Amino acid sequence: MRKLATLSSPSRTSRHSVRHRLLVIALLPMLVILPLLLGISIYRWNAKFDAALVSKVHDDLTIAHQYLARIQENTGEYLVASADSARFQELLRTQDDANSALTAFLKDTAKARNFDFLYIVAGDGHVIASEYPMVSMPRWNWPIVGAALEGRAGTSIDVFEADNLAAISAGLAQRARIEIIPTAGSTPTTRTEETRGLVLQSASPLTLPGGWRAALVGGILLNQNLGFVDTINDLIYHGSGLPEASQGTVTLFLDDIRISTNVRLFENRRALGTRVSAEVRNAVLDRGGTWFDSAFVVNDRYISGYEPILDSTNRRVGMLYAGFLQKPFTDAKRQTLLEIALAFLVAVAATVPLFLRWAGDIFRPLERMTGTIAKVESGELNARTGAVDDRNEIGQVAVHLDRLLDQIHERDVQLRQWNEELNQRVEERTSKLQLAHQQLEATTKQLIMSEKLAAIGEITAGVAHEINNPIAVMQGNLEVIRDLMGNSADEATTEFRLIDEQLHRISEIVTRLLQFAKPQEYAGYADHYDVANVVTDTLPLVQHLLNKTTITVEKDYRASRSISMNRTEFQQVLVNLLVNAIHAMPSGGTLTLRTFDRDEGARHGVVVEVTDTGAGMPPEVLQRIFDPFFTTKRREGTGLGLSISQMLVTRQNGKISAESEPGMGTTFTVWLPEAG
Repeated sequence: MRKLATLSSPSRTSRHSVRHRLLVIALLPMLVILPLLLGISIYRWNAKFDAALVSKVHDDLTIAHQYLARIQENTGEYLVASADSARFQELLRTQDDANSALTAFLKDTAKARNFDFLYIVAGDGHVIASEYPMVSMPRWNWPIVGAALEGRAGTSIDVFEADNLAAISAGLAQRARIEIIPTAGSTPTTRTEETRGLVLQSASPLTLPGGWRAALVGGILLNQNLGFVDTINDLIYHGSGLPEASQGTVTLFLDDIRISTNVRLFENRRALGTRVSAEVRNAVLDRGGTWFDSAFVVNDRYISGYEPILDSTNRRVGMLYAGFLQKPFTDAKRQTLLEIALAFLVAVAATVPLFLRWAGDIFRPLERMTGTIAKVESGELNARTGAVDDRNEIGQVAVHLDRLLDQIHERDVQLRQWNEELNQRVEERTSKLQLAHQQLEATTKQLIMSEKLAAIGEITAGVAHEINNPIAVMQGNLEVIRDLMGNSADEATTEFRLIDEQLHRISEIVTRLLQFAKPQEYAGYADHYDVANVVTDTLPLVQHLLNKTTITVEKDYRASRSISMNRTEFQQVLVNLLVNAIHAMPSGGTLTLRTFDRDEGARHGVVVEVTDTGAGMPPEVLQRIFDPFFTTKRREGTGLGLSISQMLVTRQNGKISAESEPGMGTTFTVWLPEAG
């Protein structure tokens, strides 16, 4: 009974698995693929919808920009037409001291053309006539005024400071004054009032009697010029097809402050003095770009377009904005999504039951086959599906399954036997191959090293012995020459000394070559000693090199164990490492000497580290530093120092290694076994 319970569990698990998979197959198109396609379609539709809104606001801002440009062009044309009129030219020629007729003409022209100020200025800045008396002399060194005095008419938008406006008219300065209203998301500021004015200014050249240059200057203050933005707004959004709840808006900014707008702060109050968000200010005013996206405007989100306004010196002094309320479009998208979701739910409710019925007709026979397979897997190789009522493809599969199970039962015994034999053979061959590979690698390395060292040893020993004989002859003859010259030899003392030194240097090189070629003949007596004492005694040997540089020596001796190595050979290793470190720091640096205990596996030992802060070595040089005759010191080195050092350390069953990175210095590490 216990065995039957065990076998029935996998059958039940497999049956549920088949059922679930068939249900997934049946419901996947409706509940997964269709929602996925709907999601992709909705995502792309939403992206195209947003792109269409951005495209519309781009067109709206283009219209506003063109209208502003047209206003500037018309203003310039009006001013040039007034300056060139016969009546005006006649008044210039016949002007009297009071200029009453000229003043009346300027007043009528300003009223007809909606100029807030209109005056004539001479080349020295003196105001000849104005539509009304000015408080003081206005600023006249604007770029467009200067261009008009040179004979070129022009129109631009400029920022007038409060005193510039007050010089023309106290009422003009008062009209430009706007209280700054704190606005969420704007750049922090301590200002509470905007007193500057954004002025559309135009100038036309004149020629006074006597040939003197002058200019006719007119301007329109844009601060609180509500008719200006309302006209643009009507031009863009009247009959534009916006949803009923949406509304279009246009705004002029001085810096980031709304000075003329039809955006509402409350029901009937315009949002004059409110400020643009810090994000938009940074993109448009600070970086000089344009903004086309959703943005928070005063108290709601708008699909917005912003572009910078440039003054006559090409500085960004303000912004032009056009946009419309986003909420109606968001509500419309939300309503569309709800309708799509509702339609999808209705389709699912109508089709899923039908899919489940069809799936049931399929998975019931399959459950029987799944149960049979589960029994076979659990060890009942004689289990079979038997006859199936359906004569369709599923019934045929059940018959074929029973046949396959019969064949599998027969082949199973054979496969098990073959598998055991094959595994045994594979294990035997693998073990032999691994052993052969290891032996081959070890033999190859030994052969290469032996051949290399043997060849170098033979060549080195032969060269060294051949050099020793001429050196001995040269030294003997040098003494004979010195004796033959007698007292005259004192005159060539320097030359004799140099020859002795060079012969001694050649002798040292030959000795090193012989020591490398026949190390067994140069092995000395080994004693037990503390490595720190030897390091300390070795430093004076390179002190003459340290005195030539600004190298700082740092010591850290922490080794407590002693070593057994010929003291002279150990000093030779240290001298080689110290000299290399000093040569690596020609401009000075830090030479660090450390000793400490370290174990290599089961072997106790002592480590000596020599670290410099020099230029370091690239990887291709680091790989060859222990090769005989390899050196980076073109004229000074022999390339045997590190090779001999490695040979001396290896002969004591020790290790020597190096770590280096370009620009990070080099560390040589010598590990020697503890004295037994």
